[in-house]
Amino acid sequence: MAKVWGLTGSIGMGKSAVAKMLRREGVPVFDADAEVHKLQGPNGALIPAIETRFPGTTGPEGVNRAKLGAAVFGHPQELKALEAIVHPAVQRSRADFLRRNRARRLVVLDIPLLFEGRGKYRLDGIIVVTAPGWKQRARVLRRPGMTPARFKHIRHLQTPDAEKRRRADYIIDTGTTFERTRAQVRRLVTCLHAKGGR
Repeated sequence: MAKVWGLTGSIGMGKSAVAKMLRREGVPVFDADAEVHKLQGPNGALIPAIETRFPGTTGPEGVNRAKLGAAVFGHPQELKALEAIVHPAVQRSRADFLRRNRARRLVVLDIPLLFEGRGKYRLDGIIVVTAPGWKQRARVLRRPGMTPARFKHIRHLQTPDAEKRRRADYIIDTGTTFERTRAQVRRLVTCLHAKGGR
């Protein structure tokens, strides 16, 4: 049975880059965000339910993220309604992923809101991706449509980076060069394979 590790990190910390590095090292990674994009994309399985609950937020290209975001951003009840549609579907996809990869030594679940969410995960450990605050801010503010106010609000909603690092089994620091980050990932994979015992 595969060892299951959770990968998380606050916005702009470089988690997606680390997930790609893990895949290059041969580790299967389940990307919850990518799964949501697929489910909400063109002909996505969740489009009918989202359109019924949030009329006018979908089209031929799938969910219109700006419209759906406007419908739920700052509205806790609406956000809960959306989560009630999305979360069960992602959980089913994750269960399928774990079944397909049960013979592997280890797998990683990329879970952006591991500490903030209400999901229950059976994990063998947690990997936290981190970077200095100034670098996080610079990365996030380069994103289209991002503003300092929105970034501040997102940070307020997320568990502080220091707390995530305190609760981590392993930490990957992306505040350094790409090569040094990749070296950290390679060392981590070697260590996790050794822990797997196979």
